[in-house]
Parts: sequence; C-alpha cells; structure tokens
Amino acid sequence: MLNFAELKQQLYSAVLSDVMDDLGLMHQAMRPFVRPVDDALVTMGRARTGLFVDTYSVREGENPYAVEIALLDDLKANDVPVLSCNGPTNRIAPWGELLTTASKARGAVGCVTDGLVRDVRHIRTLEFPVFHGGIGPLDSRGRARMIEMDTPVDCAGVRVCSGDIVFGDIDGVVVIPQQRAEEVIDRALTKVQSENHTRDELRQGRLLREVYEKYGVL
Repeated sequence: MLNFAELKQQLYSAVLSDVMDDLGLMHQAMRPFVRPVDDALVTMGRARTGLFVDTYSVREGENPYAVEIALLDDLKANDVPVLSCNGPTNRIAPWGELLTTASKARGAVGCVTDGLVRDVRHIRTLEFPVFHGGIGPLDSRGRARMIEMDTPVDCAGVRVCSGDIVFGDIDGVVVIPQQRAEEVIDRALTKVQSENHTRDELRQGRLLREVYEKYGVL
C-alpha cells in the first residue's frame, strides 16, 4: 500500500514526468495554466473524478449540486477530487471554501480542477492543496453542473480515471495511471537518488559532462 504522506516528501512532479516520458507515457502532465492556490503545498493521492458541463439556468425544484454532493460525501482518506470543466474557462467555479472544509473532514488530501476556484483566502488558511485553472467569484449554480462522477475525464489535457495517482506541486500536476503506479514510483525514487548524487558532485566542482556520464540525469 502506497504511503502518500511519505512519498510526497520524496518525490516531485518533474521527476515523475521524466520517468513517465521514459516509459512512453508522454501526456501525463496537465497544461501549465493549472496552478496551486498555495505554492508551498504538495498533494498526492488517488483521483476521484467529476465531469462538469455548462448550463444556463436552474429548473424549479432542481438541486444543481446533487452529483457534486454525492462525490464529496463519498470521499475517503487520500482521495483527490479531479473536476473536469473543459478549462480554461471564465464561468465555471466548482470549488470553494465549504467544499474544501468538507473534503478535508473526509480525509481527502487535495483537489485539482481546470475550472475556477473561489474563497482563496479561506482555502489558504485551511492549508488544503488546491490546484486550479483560475480564480473567480462565480458560483457554478446556473452556469455548470456535475453530471457524472468516477468516470474517465479530460482535465487540462490529461485523461484521468478514478484510482489514478495525482501528484501536484509548484511545478504542476501529473497523473500516474493506476496500473503503472508501482513501476513509475519505484523508478522515480531511484532517479531522485541519482539526482541527489549528481547535485552533490556538482557542488564539489565536478564538470557537468562528467557527472552526466556517470549518473545519466540532468
């Protein structure tokens, strides 16, 4: 069983992206418009997907948040909601303070969306890692609705399935397909060790060419 709390202290998005490139998984990094609310926070956990679509009204008696509430109430420890809004968008803000509070209480460890987020000051106070496609005050009510949960989605250019491993830090967000997670993480940990050795030798004045030939990382 993966220890996400320990792994996120050792890994970073760039090394995971490099390893997946080497394995032929070339499209696992979300587009660079997805940024953290707090640059200092890192998230790593299992994706729980939600698919949003544009709407332009709310029918009488309808609860436009029904599927979203179902997803949030079903979150487990180490889950990361990944909300696909066909971003970048200027009208869908599926995430804010109250969903952050609810998710943290359920044991979730972050949120990723290519839509907007709001209540940023409160989210930062909660120290909950949220990665977003923009910041704006708009409620999703009357503008968007989650229509599916736990189905494959495209979020910021990456196909994401519930159960995939999501890693986000200041450099961006990468997604590790669930069936390749063990292989990718093992290789990434090995590459981190090589990078540490490379860094130490460069500090000692060794030539970059020599160190690269020795460890093969750059």
